Amino acid sequence: MLVRFQVHRQTLDTASRFQTFDLEVDPGNTILDCLNRIKWEQDGSLAFRKNCRNTICGSCSMRINGRSALACKENVGSEVARLQSIATSAHTPLPEIPTMTIAPMGNMPVVKDLVVDMQSFWNNLEAVDPYVSTSARQIPEREFLQSPEERDRLNQVGNCILCGACYSECNAREVNPNFVGPHALAKAYRTLADSRDAQTDSRLDRYSEGTEGVWGCTRCSYCDSVCPMEVAPMEQIGNIKQSILDRASSTPVQEAPRPIRHRQVLIDLVKEGGWIDERKFGLRVVSNSFRDLRGLASLGPLGLRMLAKGKFPLSFEPSEGVEEVRSLIEAVKAKESRE
Repeated sequence: MLVRFQVHRQTLDTASRFQTFDLEVDPGNTILDCLNRIKWEQDGSLAFRKNCRNTICGSCSMRINGRSALACKENVGSEVARLQSIATSAHTPLPEIPTMTIAPMGNMPVVKDLVVDMQSFWNNLEAVDPYVSTSARQIPEREFLQSPEERDRLNQVGNCILCGACYSECNAREVNPNFVGPHALAKAYRTLADSRDAQTDSRLDRYSEGTEGVWGCTRCSYCDSVCPMEVAPMEQIGNIKQSILDRASSTPVQEAPRPIRHRQVLIDLVKEGGWIDERKFGLRVVSNSFRDLRGLASLGPLGLRMLAKGKFPLSFEPSEGVEEVRSLIEAVKAKESRE
């Protein structure tokens, strides 16, 4: 079958452009097979990364038709079928010649063509210290043994091959350069789940700081959808959040960090009125019930803009069924405490 490849071309000192290559291919050919043929048969200057060709090393991650994937894993036939499904849903016909758009990963600067500079990716991984603490492994005269159940907890996150697909598609990383990224936090959870590690509390404190750690995640699910190894980074971020919240459950709301207050105040306000009273929400979370004067001052401009646009609620009416909502929340809490 004839397939057209629109391949991103760029160097450090040139603007990006797309170059067209036509190939006769078999549906079972991988995208990496096709890129190899383009390089060997049509343009030897095309740059891309590859190594194992078997979904192990993660080197050949790139954007294939708009989403990050491994070029050695995706084949032409499945991509054509995916494009056909998208076109059918959008009631848009496909071009006569199927077209594959190949671009470099996002959230990282392009070095050349499909090769990106992954230094920020590695720096952010290093920032979460994804290694079992040395002190926890210092047990004299024997190995540090784990039960099969303890080891099983590491299986899913241990499958990460650090291909960068999740980092490439991360919306939070795109708007917040301080966010370490889903790959780093998935590795962070692996350390938290490891029975050999002895730094759980200090790790949870670090991963809970500002929007650099777990609270920077916007829960868009893109990382889960593109992960080729089903690591489910967003699920692991949720596990870390739950560990932080469980540890803080006995802390008074006013003494908790803002992310913890955000969750607890939201629950308390829903219990009070069935939905959130926006007037109280900012005062309790941002200004910490008038304890944080800088936070209180930051609410002023926002409040004025809301007033000017008629979006500031001057009164609050509880929703119907408040007692039922309250009982449901209490039932969930009771079930969690039993578990």
